[in-house]
Amino acid sequence: MNNFIKFTFTIALLAICSLQVMGQEYDLLIKGGHVIDAKNNIDEPMDIAITGDKIALVQKSIDEDLASEVIDATGMIVSPGLIDIHTHNFYGLDPRGQYSNGYSAIHPDGFTLPYGVTTVVDAGGSGWRNFIQFKEQVIDRVRTRVFAMLNIVGHGMKGALYEQNLDDMDPKMAALVAKQHPDYIVGFKVAHYAGHQWQQIDRLVKAGELADIPVMVDFGGANPPLSLETLFMEKLRPGDIYTHIYGGGGFGREALVDPAGRLRPFIKAAQERGIIYDVGHGGSSFAFKHAIPSMQQGIKPNTISTDAHMSSIMSGMKNMTNVMSKFLNMGMNMQEIIAASTWKPAQVIKHTELGHLSEGAIADIAILNVLEGNFGFTEKTGVGKMMGKYKIENELTIQSGKVVWDLNGLTAPLWDE
Repeated sequence: MNNFIKFTFTIALLAICSLQVMGQEYDLLIKGGHVIDAKNNIDEPMDIAITGDKIALVQKSIDEDLASEVIDATGMIVSPGLIDIHTHNFYGLDPRGQYSNGYSAIHPDGFTLPYGVTTVVDAGGSGWRNFIQFKEQVIDRVRTRVFAMLNIVGHGMKGALYEQNLDDMDPKMAALVAKQHPDYIVGFKVAHYAGHQWQQIDRLVKAGELADIPVMVDFGGANPPLSLETLFMEKLRPGDIYTHIYGGGGFGREALVDPAGRLRPFIKAAQERGIIYDVGHGGSSFAFKHAIPSMQQGIKPNTISTDAHMSSIMSGMKNMTNVMSKFLNMGMNMQEIIAASTWKPAQVIKHTELGHLSEGAIADIAILNVLEGNFGFTEKTGVGKMMGKYKIENELTIQSGKVVWDLNGLTAPLWDE
């Protein structure tokens, strides 16, 4: 009889548990956060429910009982997963490889997911000769979603001797490889070319035309510098990207402002024409003396990016949220900053399935805190400090519906409960 009672009780308990599970429509529920989603014009407290790897529902209030797990985001900002379109992730063991299978590039996961970044674009590390190695060695093996701007130089960003070789800048071969891998290659890049010719830019743009994707230019190296006005108004197409927008002035390229801090007359017209202004902070490609007057005169970045590599992460750049924090303290608001770190870069690289929180979209989400205090921000170590009241910190990262970073244990119960 006792065994019969135990059996009956067990069956009843299993039935109750089954009913509870059946009643839980969502795997994960983010409650109480302030959602900022540029694509959908959301800037208010909302709840977000996730099922599998997709966003299932976004609305004012969703019943907690409908979810298997609930994250309390009260007082925090809920953003689409951040998209960093200028990084260097073709890491490897070639001592002479630099950013192309070398020591200067970094494994992305430790420098993306902890800072709310779920998607990156490697900016020119690989070229048409070695993209397959990059894909098999990095893209296919890391958790971060990695796209590539293919270098117009066939050997990629392997150092000065390779990057000056016009004979290795082959638009036809670059476009051919891009067309073979459209799910991964989102553009072309040129960098560090030191000559006074325009052939490197012409070949870059030709590849972009052949593959129908944008190009990114890291301009400079010529002394005196080549004309930014010619680059912006004659060479590049609307939708093409100029990175290191607040650099220059001492690195073989013109700054946006003249030595007196006045915006050069063609800068606004170029942005209005559709040239994408990308931060690309890097280790030595950002200066407050250019950024602050440019922003005061109306030039804000279209896209915020890090130019993350081994030296920049150890210097003034540090990480994505640190770069975003600089712009918050220089006058951009959180809505503008999140748009420039999510939806706008998704549009620029033509991957509009990312960068937003629409129902049915991939569940890439960053939960952010804006801290208030007295914070210092540098251009690079020991140089050019700016003090600021605000600092953005990433609390939790969700990629494709899975929690991949949880700074303060938002998803964990207390140890003694």
